[in-house]
Amino acid sequence: MPIQWPFRPRPDSSRSDLWTKCPGCDEMIYNKQLDGNQRVCPKCGHHFRLRVDLRLGLLLDTDTFEERDAGLESLDPLGFVDLKAYPERVAEQKEKTGIRDAAVWGLGAIEGQRVSVCAMDFAYMGGSMGSVVGEKITRAAEAALEQRIPYIAVSTSGGARMQEGTLALMQLVKTCAAVEQLALEGVPYISILSDPTTGGVFASFSALGDVNIAEPTALIGFAGARVAAGTTGDELPEGFQRSEFLFAHGFLDRVVTRAELRDEVARLLRYLRPRPLPLQYD
Repeated sequence: MPIQWPFRPRPDSSRSDLWTKCPGCDEMIYNKQLDGNQRVCPKCGHHFRLRVDLRLGLLLDTDTFEERDAGLESLDPLGFVDLKAYPERVAEQKEKTGIRDAAVWGLGAIEGQRVSVCAMDFAYMGGSMGSVVGEKITRAAEAALEQRIPYIAVSTSGGARMQEGTLALMQLVKTCAAVEQLALEGVPYISILSDPTTGGVFASFSALGDVNIAEPTALIGFAGARVAAGTTGDELPEGFQRSEFLFAHGFLDRVVTRAELRDEVARLLRYLRPRPLPLQYD
């Protein structure tokens, strides 16, 4: 169910109006059929990437999402210019995607259980984590701690945003500290990793959940396959950065299809309850 907010996410401009070719099986899929199947290929089960409004709509109870900090936007502290100035890229991305940055956070509910949730959107600069994304991830964790409700983060990212340099890398430390505080205070944190979750996002908050869940065949890892192979000097196994391989080797707790994800998270929330605060005596 689509979520309403000031910046309405726009459809993926790269897809055609009628048909999409599945990268998993080369099947041509009618887009209405694909959308009706939660953007999962009905033939091979390939999970296409989701825009943030669809992700939150599939995960949360209808009409429960309340976005917070919608006005946060990227600045240009480094005066970064490559082929284009950073502010120009930001303006283009806002126009293209309809959102202000690569993450949206707020409060909602799953089967009546109130949660704090932050979801990323790969359509905005490859889901890269700059200061705004790091701040939203952190504020969502802080809200979960303050209200003592579970925190859910949905990751999809190419890593830290190069246009913000060291400031982007600082978000790794900040987000790790925020979710570590949840662990210390006994507030549940569920991390959902979708395709792709790589670079500094995987190297920080997305791998630190009390339960780490991934969608099928999601690309998950720190560095690219060629870089990893060149660093180790070994031939690495096929699919070593896919969710099934990581699950088999203990890096993930669950691999869950999109159709089952909401029910799985709801089931976990029935087990993972915030630790009660100690009684206060006068």
